[in-house]
Amino acid sequence: MNFQMSDLSLIMPEIVILSTALLVLLVEAFRPGVDRSDTTWLSVLGILVAGGIALTQFGPLKIGFSGMIAQSGFTAFLKLIFTVVGLLSILIADGFFRDEGHQHGEYHALTLMSLSGMMLMSSANHLLMVFLGLETMSIAIYALAGYMRDKAGTESSFKYFILGGASSAFMLYGIALVYASAGTTQLDLLAQHFLNKGGITSSPMALAGIGLIAGGFAFKVAAFPFHVWTPDVYQGAPTPVTAFMATGVKAAAFAAFFKVFMTAFPIAAPNWTGALWVIAILTMTVGNLSALVQKDVKRMLAYSSIAHAGYLLVAMVTATAEAGTGMLFYLISYAFMNIGAFACVIMLGEKGKERTNLDDYAGIGFKKPLLGAALTVFMFSMAGIPPTAGFIGKFLIFKAAVNEGYIWLAVLGVLNSAASVYYYLRVLVYMYFKEAEGHSGNLRVNTLSAFATALAVAAILVFGMLPGTLVDLAKAAALNF
Repeated sequence: MNFQMSDLSLIMPEIVILSTALLVLLVEAFRPGVDRSDTTWLSVLGILVAGGIALTQFGPLKIGFSGMIAQSGFTAFLKLIFTVVGLLSILIADGFFRDEGHQHGEYHALTLMSLSGMMLMSSANHLLMVFLGLETMSIAIYALAGYMRDKAGTESSFKYFILGGASSAFMLYGIALVYASAGTTQLDLLAQHFLNKGGITSSPMALAGIGLIAGGFAFKVAAFPFHVWTPDVYQGAPTPVTAFMATGVKAAAFAAFFKVFMTAFPIAAPNWTGALWVIAILTMTVGNLSALVQKDVKRMLAYSSIAHAGYLLVAMVTATAEAGTGMLFYLISYAFMNIGAFACVIMLGEKGKERTNLDDYAGIGFKKPLLGAALTVFMFSMAGIPPTAGFIGKFLIFKAAVNEGYIWLAVLGVLNSAASVYYYLRVLVYMYFKEAEGHSGNLRVNTLSAFATALAVAAILVFGMLPGTLVDLAKAAALNF
């Protein structure tokens, strides 16, 4: 491998995040305790520094580490998304774990390690680097899911570990088949190889490998039929971890999914777009139909995240720079609205009891008007109702699909989005039209979680009413990946 010191600049955000994680562990080792927030502030500082460095990385494509890493506007935008996810997740977790007596540095270190894996996935220009980033992200998430060491969390962690390990094995086997067929796993070289061969249909081994790689990604994004783990894992994990998992893991997996297939296998698009068309429809439909009957808000949001994966798969089917723009905008919007919704779920709980049943939300809109207003914004945005960022994200994705001739796919996506309005607005019905029963009215809220929630609300409304700047940034990023 031809290594140059200048190559380190390409992965500087990852280095900062990982260094912060190690520093957090050292601080925790020498100053253990539960009633402090120094590891929180240290984690926030590290994330902000990494985000600032990512802002400077917008620009033309740069290749380093002998083709293993590629830095571009696309990866820089993704790293900003991960910065948002990490920052909000750390902020909403502070009060929760302090209240539960689990305010330890291990949570912050694991979150930062997972973030470094996400960033590495976005920077990868090699299938093995994608896999390395995926496992770095996933192993930390397995531990975070069981962080509370209670029965539900342990079960959640174990299920995710077993199924996640199986999906990783499928992906690695697919990478091996692609390597056996092409003799390389570098993304741009794979595209050149299959172009020189005149296509990919003459290589059943490569087609099988691509299918296995797609299956591994489908598990991580919770696409049908690899979605069955999602509600149980999301419900059993601590709510801040669920928020981080539902946004960060999905963003990283979709980013790598899009980059790998658009860079390495564009010549095989006729072979995989048809399958993804069907999977996208089934994913959004199954997710929405399952969410309709849920009485538990965390499970409802879990099934809702499956439906959102279906909408994002529409961008994968379309496979154009315009669709990439919609995907990037949707991912950052989804980070704000989903973490914000889970922040509200955290605030409504109390020590030892999360209060996630719909009945627990009765009357909250009048008893806690600010919380009710924030949750209303998040529900509207996830339903795709203007003037929120969620509406703009769906509009961009469906518009790209229509422009490429996928009219029925866009129509079915819009119909599914309309169906989701029922279960999102049902939460508001309980908040404003049901009388409170049995809720003490006390909220688990501190300054950091309140700030994170207010920041998410502001971002959703600003990006929904004035989306131009962010759309232009996403468009420039999508043209350069």
